[in-house]
Amino acid sequence: MNVQIHNKSKEKTAVLYRMVTDAHICPFGLKSRDLLKRQGYKVEDHQFQSKQEADDFREEHGVKTTPQTFIEGKRIGGYDDLRAYFGKDKQQEESDETTYQPIVAMFSMALLLALATNWRVTGSLQWLPVTELFVAFGMVILAIQKLRDLFAFSNQFLGYDLLAQKWVRYAYIYPFIEGLAGVAMLTAVPELALIAAPLALFIGTVGAISVFKAVYIDKRELKCACVGGNSNVPLGFVSLSENLAMMGMSIWMLVKHLA
Repeated sequence: MNVQIHNKSKEKTAVLYRMVTDAHICPFGLKSRDLLKRQGYKVEDHQFQSKQEADDFREEHGVKTTPQTFIEGKRIGGYDDLRAYFGKDKQQEESDETTYQPIVAMFSMALLLALATNWRVTGSLQWLPVTELFVAFGMVILAIQKLRDLFAFSNQFLGYDLLAQKWVRYAYIYPFIEGLAGVAMLTAVPELALIAAPLALFIGTVGAISVFKAVYIDKRELKCACVGGNSNVPLGFVSLSENLAMMGMSIWMLVKHLA
């Protein structure tokens, strides 16, 4: 198989080889094509219709993977190589660097849900109901993230939670308590709130103490399991604030319904 390189005058052209079959469309091939177009290149798109075609191409050019991009007759490589060629950073999902992006995204959506719900129910925005809804929605969203991969969450959680280190099963129970407590708070049923609030207060208190000890006393640099296992969110002030917010809301719910 010969690589076809066509250069038109003053037109930036790239040649892309990628896998497109009934069973599999390579996502990195699509990303490579999109990146090239955004960089102003006309893309000569060669699609492998079978695994055998791709295998033959890899053997001929001495490469292990596809897609492969050629610019001005020079092989650039796969998608990561193409990003590097254009001076772009490594994609965040493939990076080991810490980031607060998941936390910002989740809490932003929780706040928007709280605002929308309060507006729909009352026709206005009231800071106290919005705050209650925000914390409850946040707890549910975070619980969902943890339950996506309970095994991975438990592994990361055991790295710093003091109770889980004493009683491992707590690491598996925690997301269910957090999620159900959040749902109970959303119902605004006093009986449910009075059950959920002590549970949320308990896990929030244990969490706050555990984070404070790990970060500010032991000076450990850890990843937070708050958004689920295998996350790159650093354990620190934000993690501590989450637990303190849960504690504060729990105390408020108890005062509100017992007064």
